[in-house]
Amino acid sequence: MKFMTAIDFQRKCIVKMYVILFTCLTFTNVSSQNTNFKSAGDALLVVLPLSAFAATIINNDKIGRKQFYKGFAINFATTTILKLAIVKKRPDGSDFNSFPSGHTSITFQSASYLQRRYGFQYGIPAYILASLTAYSRIKSNKHDLLDVVGGAFIGIGSTYLFTTSYQKKHMELTFSSGKGSNYLLGFNFTF
Repeated sequence: MKFMTAIDFQRKCIVKMYVILFTCLTFTNVSSQNTNFKSAGDALLVVLPLSAFAATIINNDKIGRKQFYKGFAINFATTTILKLAIVKKRPDGSDFNSFPSGHTSITFQSASYLQRRYGFQYGIPAYILASLTAYSRIKSNKHDLLDVVGGAFIGIGSTYLFTTSYQKKHMELTFSSGKGSNYLLGFNFTF
């Protein structure tokens, strides 16, 4: 009988969450497509960073949490400074904060963090949702292609500055005894 570990349960929950969210977003009403895509992008702006943060809590990954904080802070600061320094009008004409896309930089930072720290089984669905966010920003006429590509580049780059792969066990000491006076002592180190 196989028992599900906490990590397996977490993976299944995250995958289910992504599948449900993607399915809901796919079957939206076509007549209100612009509004639904904008809302989806706004929702993913919160969902993806919370998913990345939740992964650090579920895995009890204090080092990863610090790496996420650093990447998020650098991403946010870089995006904000560039928005103030580069005066680019939005496609809808609402203001001059078009480059880079903040929604895109935050969601891509979260997606790249999940991929870099925990692997592609987390990263691929997250990248799909981050791409949906980027598309929503173009579709809602808030950004153009250059804005979202710049945001994605900043988000991914800020992750790669600080984030390392997660290794559950670095060192392991094993002991085994057999019949009589047979004993086996082992030491494993993963790097």
